[in-house]
Amino acid sequence: MSKTYFDETHCAIGHPKSTFMQWMLTIDHKRIGLMYAAVMFTFFFVAVSMGFLMRLELFAPGQQFIDGHTFNQTFTLHGVIMIFIFIVPGIPAIFGNSVMPLMIGAKDVSFPRLNWANFWLYVAGCIVALSSLWGPNGFADTGWTFYAPYSLTTNTTVLPLLIAAFMLGMSSILTGLNFIVTIHRLRAPGMTFFKMPLFVWGIYATGWIQLLATPVVGITLILAIMEKYFGIGIFDPAKGGDPVLFEHLFWIYSHPAVYLMILPAFGVMSEIIPTFSRKEIFGYRTVALSSASIAGIGYLVWGHHLFTSGMADIAKTVFSFLTFFVAIPTGIKFYDWVATMYGAKIVLSTPMLWALGTMITFVIGGLTGVTITMIGVDIHLQDTYYTVAHFHYAMLGGVVFLMFAGMHYWFPLLTGKMYNEKHAKIAFYLNFVGFNMLWFPMFIAGYLGMPRRYFDYLPEFQIYHQISFFGAVIFITGLIYMFVVLYKGWRHGEPSGTNPWHATTLEWHLQSSPPPLENHTKVPYVDFNPYEYKHGEPVVKFDYDTMKRID
Repeated sequence: MSKTYFDETHCAIGHPKSTFMQWMLTIDHKRIGLMYAAVMFTFFFVAVSMGFLMRLELFAPGQQFIDGHTFNQTFTLHGVIMIFIFIVPGIPAIFGNSVMPLMIGAKDVSFPRLNWANFWLYVAGCIVALSSLWGPNGFADTGWTFYAPYSLTTNTTVLPLLIAAFMLGMSSILTGLNFIVTIHRLRAPGMTFFKMPLFVWGIYATGWIQLLATPVVGITLILAIMEKYFGIGIFDPAKGGDPVLFEHLFWIYSHPAVYLMILPAFGVMSEIIPTFSRKEIFGYRTVALSSASIAGIGYLVWGHHLFTSGMADIAKTVFSFLTFFVAIPTGIKFYDWVATMYGAKIVLSTPMLWALGTMITFVIGGLTGVTITMIGVDIHLQDTYYTVAHFHYAMLGGVVFLMFAGMHYWFPLLTGKMYNEKHAKIAFYLNFVGFNMLWFPMFIAGYLGMPRRYFDYLPEFQIYHQISFFGAVIFITGLIYMFVVLYKGWRHGEPSGTNPWHATTLEWHLQSSPPPLENHTKVPYVDFNPYEYKHGEPVVKFDYDTMKRID
């Protein structure tokens, strides 16, 4: 690997000689992105372990390994880690840091020391969340939504989780602010908004959601803390409060957070599809503007989570319509991706396999979401395993699969090495088959009436849980296999060169891979469409002395 990248770094404090302290104090955006990845995937496997424990318990009716209370604590830990620690911050924190400045020709983000502080605030939030495990009454059993009034009356250790979620939210707000300023102020000369790579558009739209929506949940968490520990009646009806108010405030943030998770993932898709189709992306402007449209409309649809809460019929109708409406810009993206691939000579490398697999799983997640947008259907399916399956198809089969796609796509850029393509493809197929075998049976169980969050069930649902269990075994095997392949590629892989995928965007126009400390040797001048191909080859190349294009 590059000596420059690993032996030199800017530090927030001093000039430490220790390699360990250089990493701990670094303000280099690429290192910070890699440190986010290390922390997040550590927690990811903890959450996966909790999910597998639940699958073990649900293999047969009755108690197998854990009782109902422990089961509630287990799915709360699983949900809190997956949502607040992994999926919400995941792609922006990892690839927004490590790749986005390279894509716009910047040396770093606008506020490098704030970026460093955000990472450590995120780590502190993770530690505070885990401290709940050692509370006097055990980990919280509220679920990741902390719904009132139960979260205000349970004797389990809820306070550290509320504080941790607030800290993680603050890190998210400041990260979004940093990225917005970076994209506005540090783009390379000539790079207008409609010459930015589409992943940058995804990060930009996400930044505004982080900045505008996250404070709502922060205020909500503070109100819950005040009520629980100071007796102020806000959400608890026994004290004159309104529990439905908590749900409104929570979902005013948490549904935009769904788009906070998926928009940067769509950005990853929009980079991979043209690269491996060897074609300019179809409808660049519509893909870019649809990201902004999804971010805007996403603020208006939270009420579909409350159809069974007793809201007025007119409110249900309005929220149902708006939820259908947000599907339009999402559909535009899928249309443009398919149109890009139409007639192309597609290269089925591993990143493209992950992208194509995601198009299948996310479409299933999206279409099943449309069904529960219909008020009558939602009343039947609310709080069943159908909702669980829909959520995992959208979040795991959408966001996380595209995170894996991005990992394989930018792996050569950030490491200078190549992983074994054959084994990486085997890992993909294991994950894809295991994922569908794990979650699809839950649609059927939920439709037939299996409620979610129950640790016991009637015998007629056993077959669906058993199929899901075997799917979980295949899926986890695929995850482990994938990370082993990537680790071996990092340690022993062949040199990748600077642009092994023949991609066109600016991060691939570097003199070395991995990138040097301040990225591009000179500030590039960008006066071209970021996705130009001719006869399957990138049109634009750079003269590294002037960093201007050569045609």
